[in-house]
Amino acid sequence: MNSKSETDEASRGSEASSSNSDPTPESSQEESTPILCADSGPNNTQDIMKRAAAKQLIERYFYQLVDGCGNPNCDNKYCASSGEARNLTPNEAAAEAIKLFYKEARLCDSLPNKIPRIEACRESSTGNNTTENSDKANKDEKNLESPSSSSSPILGGNSKAETSQSVSPIDYKNLSHNNGAPLTEEKIYELCDECIKNKSPEALISAIARTFTKPLILARSFIKVDNVSNSAKEDKQDKESEAMCSSSDPDKDVDSASGPTLDVASCRRAFEYLSKVPSVHYSSSFVIILATLAEYLQLDMRMTKMLKLDDIINCFVIAFEVRDLGCSDYLEVALPALCNAAEHLPVKGQAKLARIWGEQCKDSLRHILETLQQLITLRVISTNYTAGYQLQDDQNVTRATKLMKIVYYANMISGIMESNTLREEPVVITNQLDPLGDALDHLYPLTSIKNLKQAQPEDPLAVELGINVLDARKPYLAFEEFYNEPLSDTIEMDIDFANYKTDISGGKKFSFLKYPFILTAATKSLGLYYENRIRMYSERRVSLLHAVVGASPPMPFLRLKVRRSHIIDDALVELEMIAMERALDLKKQLVVEFEGEQGVDEGGVSKEFFQLIVEEIFNPDYGMFTQQPDSHTVWFNPTSFETEAQFTLIGIVLGLAIYNNIILAVNFPMVVYRKLMGKKGSFQDLADWNPILYNGLKDMLEYVGDDLADVYYQTFRICYTDVFGNNIFQDLKENGDSIFVTQDNKREFVDLYAEFLLNKSVDTQFKAFRRGFVMVTDESQLGSLFRPEEVETLVCGSKDFDFNELEKSTEYDGGYTAESQTIKDFWSIVHSLSLEDKRKLLQFTTGSDRVPVGGLSHLKLVIARNGPDCDRLPTAHTCFNVLLLPEYENKDKLQDRLMKAISYSKGFGML
Repeated sequence: MNSKSETDEASRGSEASSSNSDPTPESSQEESTPILCADSGPNNTQDIMKRAAAKQLIERYFYQLVDGCGNPNCDNKYCASSGEARNLTPNEAAAEAIKLFYKEARLCDSLPNKIPRIEACRESSTGNNTTENSDKANKDEKNLESPSSSSSPILGGNSKAETSQSVSPIDYKNLSHNNGAPLTEEKIYELCDECIKNKSPEALISAIARTFTKPLILARSFIKVDNVSNSAKEDKQDKESEAMCSSSDPDKDVDSASGPTLDVASCRRAFEYLSKVPSVHYSSSFVIILATLAEYLQLDMRMTKMLKLDDIINCFVIAFEVRDLGCSDYLEVALPALCNAAEHLPVKGQAKLARIWGEQCKDSLRHILETLQQLITLRVISTNYTAGYQLQDDQNVTRATKLMKIVYYANMISGIMESNTLREEPVVITNQLDPLGDALDHLYPLTSIKNLKQAQPEDPLAVELGINVLDARKPYLAFEEFYNEPLSDTIEMDIDFANYKTDISGGKKFSFLKYPFILTAATKSLGLYYENRIRMYSERRVSLLHAVVGASPPMPFLRLKVRRSHIIDDALVELEMIAMERALDLKKQLVVEFEGEQGVDEGGVSKEFFQLIVEEIFNPDYGMFTQQPDSHTVWFNPTSFETEAQFTLIGIVLGLAIYNNIILAVNFPMVVYRKLMGKKGSFQDLADWNPILYNGLKDMLEYVGDDLADVYYQTFRICYTDVFGNNIFQDLKENGDSIFVTQDNKREFVDLYAEFLLNKSVDTQFKAFRRGFVMVTDESQLGSLFRPEEVETLVCGSKDFDFNELEKSTEYDGGYTAESQTIKDFWSIVHSLSLEDKRKLLQFTTGSDRVPVGGLSHLKLVIARNGPDCDRLPTAHTCFNVLLLPEYENKDKLQDRLMKAISYSKGFGML
C-alpha cells in the first residue's frame, strides 16, 4: 500500500516522539492535504498523498489500541475494549499501529469521540478549559475518524492555523475555501477565469485538490439548490453530517430525499468550462488527484467504512464527469485506480451507480465507455501475454471490464425498456436418466455431463436492478459498441472457457465469458463450440462404457441415414424415434450418410444435409411455414395441418445446427429468436415481421384527432387470410365487432393485435417448435452468452459477403502462393462474380452458402494445387474447406472449369 520510504518516515516520526509522553508532535507541520502546482513532480506529489492516506489509517489503529472502540463485547484482539490487547504506552501504541497498518489488521466499525492530543496540549497550556472549548474540541475530534481528516497523532499534524479551524468535513457553517469547501459550478467558473486571466493555475489546482482528496467534501459538491432558507439548509446539513459520521454501514440504504442530491448537469457544465483552460496547466496534477481519490474510496470500502454509500457513489459520478485531460497518464494511472476502487463497490452500490448513470448521465455514457475501451485496448495491444501471464491475469483489463458491466446496464436503463412480464412459458425437458453415466462422473470430473449441466447463476447486478437484456428494446448506445475487437482477437478461448466452467463451480478465476457484452459473437461462438464438443465427447465416453459393461450397444454418434429423394421423411422419422426413446442421444455428434453415396461425414456432409432439409421444410408449398410478402421472412402457418410433433422435429433440426456449428439458410424475423430466448412478441416486433402493418398501426398511435373512430373505422375485430386465401375473422376482446377503436383505447387495440398475431395465433406451433429446440440446447449457455440478435447470427451467419477478407485469410498449399498466376486469375474471376455465383462458390468449397459468424475472414479457406493443366474440373473437400485447383494454362479455361464445377456441385464423387 505504501512505499518503504513511507515506512521509514513513519518510524522516524515515532522515534522522534519517544522523549515525550504523547507521540503527537507539538510543532506545526506541513499540511496533510497537498497544494499541487503545475510544476509539482508527479512522483513526489503522489508519495505525499499516499503518505497522507496511510497516516489517517494508522491514526485509527493508534486510538483503537489506546482507547478502544467503546464496545464492551468487542472481540477484536487489536482493540483495547476487547480485554485481549495489552496496555501500551503511547509510544508503543504508535509503533504497533504502524505494524497493524501493514498487516491490514482488523479495525472496529466505530470509535469513541476523542480530543486531539495537539489541541489538548494547547488548551492545557492556556488554561482555557471552558465548557465552550471542551464542546468544540469534542466536535472537532470527529475528524479523526474520517479518511479526510487533516490532523494525525503519528505522522504529523497540520499548521497551527489549519488545526485551530479543524471542523467536521461537511460542516458548511465553518468550512472555508482554504480548507476544502465543496465545489460549485460558479466556483469552477471563477477559478477558471482567474487561471486564464493570470495564466496561473495554482488556485484552481489547489481548490480541486483540497476537494477531491476529501471524499466527504467532494460528495457534497455540485448539489442541487432548493428553495429552503439558508438557516434551514444549514440545520439540515448539520443533521446529515452527524448521521453520516455515526453510520458505519456503507450498504445502508439512505433515502435520497434525506441528503443533498447531486446536480449532474451542473457538474458536467463545470468540467466542460474547465476544458477552456489549457490542459497542460492541470492535467498531470488532476491525474494524481483522481488516483488519490480512488485510494481513499477503496480504503473506506475495504476497511474504514466511514462513508455512506450515497457519498461514495457521488464521488464516482463526479470523477467520471472529468474529461478531456489530454494526458496519457489518465489511462495509465487515474483510470486504473478508479476501476480498482469501483471493484470494491457492493452490489447495491453498483446498482445505484448504474441507475444514476442511466437516468442522469446519458450524455456521459459514450465518454465513459470509450475511455474504458481505450484503457482495455491500450493494455491488450501493448502487453505481451504469455502462459505465465495471461489476459485474464491483467487486472487493469479485468477491472475495467467489471466497471464496463455497470455502464452496460446503465446503457439499457437509458434506452427503451419493455415490461418484464412478457415471457414465454419455460420449457421443461425430462430426459431419461443414465445411471451408468452418473456413476462414472466422479472418474472424469472435467468432462462429466453433470458438470456441463451446471448453469451459470443469474448476474447479481441484473437481479438487483431487475433488468434482463431481453427487455432492452433499444439501448441508448448500440450493444455492438461494447465489443472490444482487440481483446476478442487476443483472448485464448480454451483458457477462458476453462475459467468460466471453474467459476460456475465456485472457483475464483476470471473469465470474460461472464462478461459476454465485451466479446464479439464470433469469439463467443468459439466458447460455445468448446462447450458442445466437450459434451459430445462425454456422450461418446458414456456410450462406450455402456458397451464395455454390456449395458447397451455402443452408440457414440447421432447417426442419420437418409435418401436424397425422401430427405424430409427419412430425417424426421429417425429424429422422432430418437427423441422418444432417448433424447440424450441428440447431444451426440451428428453423422449423416446419404444412401448410395461415397461421402464420409467429417462435417461437410452434415452441412449439405442441413442445406437440403431447410430448403424443403421452409418451402411454403410444404405447408408448415408461410412467407411474409413484404419482409420475405418465413412464419409459422397458424392453419397448418401438420402435427405438433412435426414442429418439434423442426425445432430439433434448428437446435442441432447450432449444436454442431452449422449455419442454416433460414430467414426468420427477429421475433422468432426473441421468443426462443423466452421473450414474447410485442408491437415493436411487427416492424420486421410485417412493415406495412406496423407503419399503419404506428400512424394510428400518432394520430391525435378526436375523430379517430371516423377516420380509421376500425373495431376490435380483425381479419386475416390463411394459406388458401380464405378470410378469417378474430375478435380481440369479447364483442369486438361492436367496440370501435378510439383515442382512449387505441393502445390497447395495438397491443392486442400484436399479441394475437405474434403469440396467440401460433401458440401451438411455436411451443412445439421451441420444445424441440430446447431439447438440444437446454444444457447450453446459449441464453446467458448471446442476445437474440447474436443467436440469429449463429443460425444464419454473417450478412457481410466481403470476398476481399476471404482473399486475405486464404492459405495456399501444394505449390501455390499468393503470387501464383493461377491464384491471381482465380481471385480476379471471383471478384467479378455476381452475389448468387459467389454463394455457389461458397457452397462448392465449404458445403454451405452462408458466411460464418464473424465474416469471411473466419472461413480459413485453403486452395491447393491439384496437378498441372488438364481438362478436369476443380474439386473440393467441404469438410476441411479445401479447394483442389489444377494449374490451368490460362484465365479463360480456369473460368470455364470453375463455373461448371460450382453450377453442378451436389452429390459426391462428381468430377
